[in-house]
Amino acid sequence: MSHYQKIKEPLGDRVLLIFLYVLLAIIAMSVLYPLLYILSSSLSSPKAVVSGQVWLFPAEFSLRAYQSILGSSQLMLGFYNSIVYTVVGTLINVAFTVLMAFPLSQRGMPGRKYLMILMMITLFFSGGLIPTYLLVKDLHLLDTRWALWLPGAFSIFQVIVARTFFQTSIPIELQEASQIDGCRDSRYLWSVVLPLSKPILAVMTLMYAVGHWNAYFDALIYLRSEHLFPLQYVLRNLLILNAVDPGMLANTSQRMRDQGFEQVLKYALIVVTCIPVLVLYPFVQKHFVKGVMIGSLKG
Repeated sequence: MSHYQKIKEPLGDRVLLIFLYVLLAIIAMSVLYPLLYILSSSLSSPKAVVSGQVWLFPAEFSLRAYQSILGSSQLMLGFYNSIVYTVVGTLINVAFTVLMAFPLSQRGMPGRKYLMILMMITLFFSGGLIPTYLLVKDLHLLDTRWALWLPGAFSIFQVIVARTFFQTSIPIELQEASQIDGCRDSRYLWSVVLPLSKPILAVMTLMYAVGHWNAYFDALIYLRSEHLFPLQYVLRNLLILNAVDPGMLANTSQRMRDQGFEQVLKYALIVVTCIPVLVLYPFVQKHFVKGVMIGSLKG
């Protein structure tokens, strides 16, 4: 009776494998620990945070910081603005990217190679901040939401990735069959190409959405009205300039402020700003991984 025996790996391979596991564990801990520390600190009392009692898990559990955040009109308005900028901006980005990438993926499009060269030049050179600002000003977009949407309507890199996906993953026979049936290019794009492009659409959606959610520099340059400020701009003022909304501290005693409540408040703000991205990612993870792999193998 034959018995299957596991092939024993050489000693050098086992040592290398152990070393790689240890190295990856150290890297994972170095990445995850700061996040866990921020979360634990935001759920701890100010006294415990200031005294250094928080190391891994919350000490003297408290939701006071989150209650103050929910009571801040400035922060809630910034949260609303960021959601609007992210949702509308991502829709604009994905629409423009698809409308640009699909024609470039068609072999019969005249001059597409020269257009791609012109587009790729912009990856290395840009007009600069001052010319861009003057253009936005001349278009009367300053201090409007459109100033955060139109200047970055699409990314050349995303256009190249989407064009490559359309060329390599959508069979040309589908287009030929649709043309025989009298299907126009717009109908073919909407009814055939887009349903088959969920992986790349998920990649673009996540990339664009995270970019809009984390953006604050454009708001710093183009916006002046406080009711238009996104959450990241408000968070920048709180974390860097220490411009804490008085409403967040209205119900907080001076003694608690002295004990480091503002520090705990900053930790809670960081957690709150990360929640939407963490909630979005699980829904697009499957398509996101597939889309990234397709781009890396066929791009």
